[in-house]
Amino acid sequence: MILSYAIWIPIVFGLMILVYGSERPSLGIKYLALFGAILGFAATLPLIIHFDIANPGMQFVEKLAWIPRYDIHYHLGVDGISVWFVVLTAFINIFVVIAAWEVITEKASQYYAAFMILSGLMIGVFSALDGLLFYIFFEATLIPMYIIIGVWGGHNRIYAAFKFFLYTLLGSLLALVAILYLYNVSNTFDILTWHNTKLDIVEQVLLFIAFFMAFAVKVPMWPVHTWLPDVHVEAPTGGSVVLAAIMLKLGAYGFLRFSLPIAPDASQYLAPIIIFLSLVAVIYVGLVALVQEDMKKLVAYSSIAHMGFVTLGFFIFSPLGIEGGIVQMISHGFVSGAMFLAIGVLYDRMHTRKIADYGGVVHRMPKFSAFMVLMAMANCGLPATSGFVGEFMVILAAVDYDFMIGLLSATALILGAAYSLWMVKRVIFGAVTNPEVAKLEDLNNREFLMFILLSLCVIGMGVYPKPFTDIIHPAVMQLLEHVAISKL
Repeated sequence: MILSYAIWIPIVFGLMILVYGSERPSLGIKYLALFGAILGFAATLPLIIHFDIANPGMQFVEKLAWIPRYDIHYHLGVDGISVWFVVLTAFINIFVVIAAWEVITEKASQYYAAFMILSGLMIGVFSALDGLLFYIFFEATLIPMYIIIGVWGGHNRIYAAFKFFLYTLLGSLLALVAILYLYNVSNTFDILTWHNTKLDIVEQVLLFIAFFMAFAVKVPMWPVHTWLPDVHVEAPTGGSVVLAAIMLKLGAYGFLRFSLPIAPDASQYLAPIIIFLSLVAVIYVGLVALVQEDMKKLVAYSSIAHMGFVTLGFFIFSPLGIEGGIVQMISHGFVSGAMFLAIGVLYDRMHTRKIADYGGVVHRMPKFSAFMVLMAMANCGLPATSGFVGEFMVILAAVDYDFMIGLLSATALILGAAYSLWMVKRVIFGAVTNPEVAKLEDLNNREFLMFILLSLCVIGMGVYPKPFTDIIHPAVMQLLEHVAISKL
């Protein structure tokens, strides 16, 4: 029942907040949201504590008949690939609640409720083992996110919310067609049965393309990435944090759960195309990030570049590449979440995200500056930070696969350092030129707590990634053994 608790505790709390909440932010609602988020996170901890590392298959499985006529089940389970994402989702949700504590003054109860429900739905995506259940959770995540962007976003929020909704919906519709086709072939919605369903090459290629459209938009891969910077700029801080830390991972996770095991031959056949698109994302989008004037836009483009690493690692088909991709996803959850929180802290004080409006922040906010510099370092993959571990593993796997691909992917570290450090140089260091900056106040206890926890995660994972990789490894090996066997 652990997975059910992890999914439904935040959703129930979200609904309670909706029922009891008022328009004005009250302390009771805040504490209820915080308690719900901490309880939701506590519900996921047994997954890690009782996880059997030696078992590569599904664990903590729950299966109830839901719509028996069509063989649809409420079927949940996690393996080494998905377990960390369940925990990460619940963990990040706590930060979203804390970040909004003093900032959200309009419709606060709806804000907290939207995030609580969203957190439950995303955990549902990571743990669903029934194709239709996965699709329902996958699509349902759009609704709270659409509301969050459309209600609490910036000036251009309606445009951004529509763009986000339409892009992701159009992609997902193809995935629905693929799911229905698989049901037609196998007479079941069980994802693990689909993994072993015999398909010819044409079927595999078509299914791969259908799933690719859904997941590539979610990741987002180049060239369907254009919605992300627009959405990040308009979304409130909490929205950006969840979007970057968790939502982008839904697509990458979909590749591992659907594309690779269901269509192994097509995955290998089309891998060069995916590797090419990933390299374009890594290099070209890194260059685009260099010229951004808006801090959020810069970090949004850096997210696309980092997720390019992930898809690159997945389609090299080596244990190191896939594990590196998964570690990079977890690390990116901490680092990009922290970057957006840091930009949120500055925005709450100055109400601008333009890099040109800052300079010399270190003189007024030394504590904040230390955290900001650390996260920028982690963002460009400095050793001893979590950002380094995943990227290093992927680059090693890429060099092993093809030296040129390895070389091209390594340029991302240089570009990553360029845009991250250049932003830090212009925002944090230098002389104070803007009189508004001279009035800034350093982090309060609430903000300090957020950054210290995230910093510990980033450094802890960077120095000692073994607990993460130990759990991931058996499931990845099983996946690769499965992909290596042709279905033809």
